[in-house]
Amino acid sequence: MLLSLIKKEFLLEFRQKTTLGGILVYIIGTVFVSALCFKGKVDKPTWNALFWVILLFSSITISGKSFLKEQSGQALFNYLYYRPHQFILSKMIYNMGFMLVLSFITLFFYSWFVSNQIENMGLFVTVLSLASTGFAGVLSLMSAVAAKAQGNFALMSILSFPVLMPLLVLVIRVSKQAVDGLAWSVSYQFLGILMALNVIMIMLAILLFPYLWQD
Repeated sequence: MLLSLIKKEFLLEFRQKTTLGGILVYIIGTVFVSALCFKGKVDKPTWNALFWVILLFSSITISGKSFLKEQSGQALFNYLYYRPHQFILSKMIYNMGFMLVLSFITLFFYSWFVSNQIENMGLFVTVLSLASTGFAGVLSLMSAVAAKAQGNFALMSILSFPVLMPLLVLVIRVSKQAVDGLAWSVSYQFLGILMALNVIMIMLAILLFPYLWQD
């Protein structure tokens, strides 16, 4: 059942090719404008901060609409035929995977157009993977809360930012260590915290979503 739900999310997303194309244009356009502004002359702290700003708003655009695009009739169908924990897990897993792919696409174009300041690429890729899945998990759950509250995209964004900020601060700190080329041993503790935050978010979604599901 879980695999079929993930497949359904995949088919629904790629059925709307204009949405996917719009996301890619947004990412490439934002990176290209940043490259024009800095003209390749950017220090490492600015390079790191700008990358995560671009990725954060891309995450909100991509993962934040998970539940907001559900119609009332479709929501009733989901309630009758699916279990709540399977439904929220399918949304989160799909958003995490989709966000992970787009994160690497963003890194590719950002390194190409702006510059590549990363000295420890392995550590940066690990942080990027954990951050992308963390952003997607938080935004999927907040999107569910906003949808059940009859809210819109703005409400979802307002709910998400207080939860995303601690994660973003931690991610910027660890990624800066990767950009500076520090050893893996310096970042083990922070990587463990990022992994724990991802696990906690998934567990919270499984525990809390059934209460939203019943409304």
